[in-house]
Amino acid sequence: MLYVALLRGINVGGKNKIEMKLLKQAFEELGMSSVVTYINSGNIIFANPTHSEEQLAERLEETIYSHFNLRIHLLIYSAEAFRKIAQAIPEQWTNDSQMKSDVLFLWQDVDHEAVLDRLTIHKEVDRVFYVPGAILWSVNKDKVSTSGMVKVAGTTLYRHVTVRNVNTVRKILMLL
Repeated sequence: MLYVALLRGINVGGKNKIEMKLLKQAFEELGMSSVVTYINSGNIIFANPTHSEEQLAERLEETIYSHFNLRIHLLIYSAEAFRKIAQAIPEQWTNDSQMKSDVLFLWQDVDHEAVLDRLTIHKEVDRVFYVPGAILWSVNKDKVSTSGMVKVAGTTLYRHVTVRNVNTVRKILMLL
């Protein structure tokens, strides 16, 4: 079965540095096949026929710790589940000079529509909705400073998400 692993908090601001080539090797040593990494933010596509998503997450986190001495949390999505999230992104959403559009991938303990109640959403500038597994959030670049998006990092919820912009999510989808 094909999976997507999204690592949280690697290669950000010079912290938790992991070279993607070495991460790929660590996945392969653990028995993952068809391993492909995409950019340095910790996006890995791989195949594994024998383990559940929960088992994979646990084993991969242990492998990352043993290889890199870093306690990194990650999310595992089946290719089908990832595809559903990516395809839910409105086509007109971009991440460019005009618009900032992100996908907040959710840990299981916060993966429910009521999670939106924990966010500051300014309806006049923020376009936000829940899909199983993620929150999709977009704002025009000239309104980012007034968006609730900038406040997410200061919440307790932030430790239960990993964020990718829509360009990254769409590229991972193309690689599946």
